[in-house]
Amino acid sequence: MPASLVEALGQARIFDLEQLRYPGMPVHPAHQPGFNYFMHRQHGRGVPEPPARTSASGVLVMPEHTGTHIDALAHQAENLKLHGGIDVNSGVMSSDGFTVHGIETMAPLVARGVLLDVAGKKGLPPEHLISAEELKQAATVEIRAGDVVLVRTGYGALWDRPDEYLRSAGVSAAGSRWLANLKVAAAGADNMAFDTTNGYDKEMKVSLPGHVLLLVRAGIPIIENLNLEELAQAGVHEFAFICLPLKMKGVTGSPVRPLALA
Repeated sequence: MPASLVEALGQARIFDLEQLRYPGMPVHPAHQPGFNYFMHRQHGRGVPEPPARTSASGVLVMPEHTGTHIDALAHQAENLKLHGGIDVNSGVMSSDGFTVHGIETMAPLVARGVLLDVAGKKGLPPEHLISAEELKQAATVEIRAGDVVLVRTGYGALWDRPDEYLRSAGVSAAGSRWLANLKVAAAGADNMAFDTTNGYDKEMKVSLPGHVLLLVRAGIPIIENLNLEELAQAGVHEFAFICLPLKMKGVTGSPVRPLALA
């Protein structure tokens, strides 16, 4: 690794964009039971050897679409077709997962990141639909093809208040269409669904229109439940973005711990 790159990384400020995972955290109704952790082995109980060394480990039970996570392209279909026109009835889907567009097919995301702080200091009303014009106004730097664009609704600050968090603002269909046309590498937001959780687009006749426009039609992954508060408070709008999905075969999404380096 070049010394200049090592030096640059050493001087960068690292922003952790993952929300804390715990029982009782906000969970979309479709992805209950949320986060569950059970201690399987505990220190000091039934240890077969002298207690100089003990061990603890547990069992983690959680849907892939809880907490901070990224959606695989297999997550959504339109008229029973995945991205690329792949018919879900053609044998690509089973109880074991998908043979196409699973999360293991997604490469690590290492790209230029751009923060669109739509909420600013004023905040946004519950279930507000963020327009394309609001996204454009929040862009303090030019968005280029291949960028990862993160939208701050401000509701990430309400992670410990699930009822309020689930009524967060979200990106409108027009906003998602604008991002898709820019050919971004991925889009994310500090809310539950990128779209509004309870929204419905009358023109497209679907709920979660951004999921259809980005995942299905454009093949652009979506990152949800981000924590963008520290990034916004620092006034950082352009950064190096790193996000590593887990390699789980045929799975429709993955928990992630995204980082912004600036």
